[in-house]
Amino acid sequence: MEENKTLDILKQAILLERRGKAFYENIAEKAENKAVQEVFDMLAKEEQKHIQTLSEQFNAYHKDKKFISGDLHVKDNNSAVSKVLTREIKEKISAAGFEAAAISAGIAMEERAIQLYTKSAQTASDPEAKALYEWLATWERHHLNMLLDIDKALREKIWFDNQFWPF
Repeated sequence: MEENKTLDILKQAILLERRGKAFYENIAEKAENKAVQEVFDMLAKEEQKHIQTLSEQFNAYHKDKKFISGDLHVKDNNSAVSKVLTREIKEKISAAGFEAAAISAGIAMEERAIQLYTKSAQTASDPEAKALYEWLATWERHHLNMLLDIDKALREKIWFDNQFWPF
C-alpha cells in the first residue's frame, strides 16, 4: 500500500511539473517583452530540473523500493529573483494583459505544487522521501514568491495609474 501511494505521489508530481514546464514555455514563447520571456524561460528550465529529479526518484523507488539519497540543498535564489524583478519587467507588463494573466495562473499552479509537496512531506515515513518533497516545496515557494512579487508590483502600478491610493 505504501509503495503504491509513493509511486502515485511521484507520478502526480511529475505530471504537475510537466504541466508547469509546458505552461511556462508557452508563456515565454508568446510574451512580447524580452525580460518577461527570460523570467518564464527560467521557470520552465527549473521545472525541467524537477521533472528530471522526480523521474530519477520514481525509477529508483519503482525498482528498489527506496529513494536515491543525495544533496537536495536549495541554493539561495534571492539573487536570481532580484535579477528578474527588474524595473523593466514591472513597467512592461500590463496589469490587464496576457503576461499578467499568466502570472496569476502561475501563482495558482505553484500553490498547488506546494500543497502537494508539503502534504507528501508530512505523511512520508521514508526520510529520503521527506527530504525530496521538502526540497521541491522550497523550490516551488521560491517560484511562488517571485510571481507574487511581480503580481504585487503590477497591482500597485495599476492602483497608482488609476489614483486608487488614499493619500
